[in-house]
Amino acid sequence: MSSTQSSSAPKTSRSGGDHIRVGEIDDLAQRLLQLEAELNANIPTTLWISDLHGEGDRFKSILRGRFGVLYQTCREALPNTFASDKVQYLVRIIRKKQYINDPDIKMDMQDVILCLAQVLKYKLTNVRNRMEDISMPEFQDTINRLLSDLPVPDPIFEEEIISARLISHLAFAIRNVLLDRIQVLGDVFDRGPQPDKIIRILSSTPYRRIVDYIFGNHDILWMGAAAGNKSLIAEAMRITCRYDHFAFMERLGFDISRLIEFAETTYPEDQVKGNFKAKTERGRAMEKALAIIQFKLEEQTIIDFPEYEMEDRLWLDRLALMLSKNDTDALNDTFFPTINQTNPKELTPEELAVIDDLTHQFNTNRKLKRLLSYLFTVGKTYSMHNNMLNIHALVPSTDDGDFEEFLGRKGRALLDYIQTTIERVGLNYLDGKPQNNRDQALFFYLWCGPRSPFFGKHAMKTFERYFIIDKESHVERSLYWKQNLTSTTFKKRLLAEFGVKRVVYGHTPVNYLKGKHMASDDGVAINVDGGFAAAYYNRGHSLVHTPHQLYGIILPTPDEMREAEQKLESAPLDIEIIDEFVNPMKLKDTIEGKNIRKERDRLMQQIRKLASETHNNSFHHTDQR
Repeated sequence: MSSTQSSSAPKTSRSGGDHIRVGEIDDLAQRLLQLEAELNANIPTTLWISDLHGEGDRFKSILRGRFGVLYQTCREALPNTFASDKVQYLVRIIRKKQYINDPDIKMDMQDVILCLAQVLKYKLTNVRNRMEDISMPEFQDTINRLLSDLPVPDPIFEEEIISARLISHLAFAIRNVLLDRIQVLGDVFDRGPQPDKIIRILSSTPYRRIVDYIFGNHDILWMGAAAGNKSLIAEAMRITCRYDHFAFMERLGFDISRLIEFAETTYPEDQVKGNFKAKTERGRAMEKALAIIQFKLEEQTIIDFPEYEMEDRLWLDRLALMLSKNDTDALNDTFFPTINQTNPKELTPEELAVIDDLTHQFNTNRKLKRLLSYLFTVGKTYSMHNNMLNIHALVPSTDDGDFEEFLGRKGRALLDYIQTTIERVGLNYLDGKPQNNRDQALFFYLWCGPRSPFFGKHAMKTFERYFIIDKESHVERSLYWKQNLTSTTFKKRLLAEFGVKRVVYGHTPVNYLKGKHMASDDGVAINVDGGFAAAYYNRGHSLVHTPHQLYGIILPTPDEMREAEQKLESAPLDIEIIDEFVNPMKLKDTIEGKNIRKERDRLMQQIRKLASETHNNSFHHTDQR
């Protein structure tokens, strides 16, 4: 063809609008392919832990060991023929982040490097992890080549110092991706001395992005106190005194001098005879002073909100009648100098000054606000992940296996309503705005009300446990949650309500030494709390979901951990296998996968629409020419 003929031939051109559409198609296609890759990725390895109750040092220690997840990850990543002693050997290397020469294990440095690369490759099937986020830069190119089964330079295997450094970097990267998600089922506060340490760990840069937090009733207690509920302020301080956690108060910068002066003046040691637990004379006086203030304030809330139906908790009129008639045989303590027998709920001027002082401090304390801002901004009433409903205690239910109604709502609608209220209160607290009295009162009910999803007992018997001799009156009867979880009908109703396949909850300690199991026989209901705090069994459970298994871990006690350290061994872990999967579980098999598929389909429709418009425009331009 001549140049003249060429220049006179019909030409097609792409308009600026077409260029824009093609660019949009490329962007949408890239996002669609990312979603498709996510759907086919293995589910993230998730750890559940609950009811840490201020045991900061213990939590840090066990978290450093990754709750036994490391061994299981290596076991899944390596061939079934791989010997158990070699798996344990690799686990030691990853924990120490350095090569260990063990003459009993026939593995040289090259063997170790190739095995660690295989473990890392297995973990990186979760496409959300990027090498630049999990590995130090020095060996990234080499590690990428190992993961891609490409040749690496000879010195990697021939020079001992280089091999050792690569092993260290591989171990570092594996530890960084060992856990994709940590699900905390609430209650970092009370009983233990370091709730602040736990929150600092969870909110730190390495963990904040992977932690999902569910409120517990003890978190609700402190959040409600900070939001200005005075009875919860008295209660949070009472529990602090009961467990002698004055160092915690000092770290937060609280000034309790007015409380101390009032308590020691009003309640001399020989007049503190109830079942008070504080170890010091001062602590016991403060515990009693705060208990009386608490009872007065919460009884007023119960009267102001009759819809709570908590009239059986009104003890002060009964106490005043006992005192006035000198009919006190049922009491273990008869010294109540601040109880006005004609109006027992009335605070004395001194009590009022104490609670007003504490209220001002709770509302304005910056260190407390930094801690609670994490809970208010990150925490949830419930969440759903990997086809599991995550809650702290329960979904309120009735004796006949239906959902219990409260405030005109039940089931998921009730939990959503509570979440909305907590978010509103949190925004007001963090912005320093006034709170609604009804919202503040709801936090009291969520802490100890029988239809609260965070409590689950018919009553909190604080008064009886302190002052009534008859121990039968101390019993806090659990309501219908565990009973209903033995019913196939209720479990089906629960799973359908939230669109899940299992429910995971904490709140109630489970003593496995007495033959108790974390999971129901069908694996649908899983109780994670095994009494983590020293005030309980001092053990605790965690739950781990990998692409291949769902299993519970019964954690060692502090004594078992110390003994293992002295012997230079790993602390013993008991495993409860709940479910196993022949094929690795993929994200497309989960609730998240359903949402990703919807987004993928929406993007595909957009791409096809833009492609059609581009094609029509191109045809129109060509036809005109």
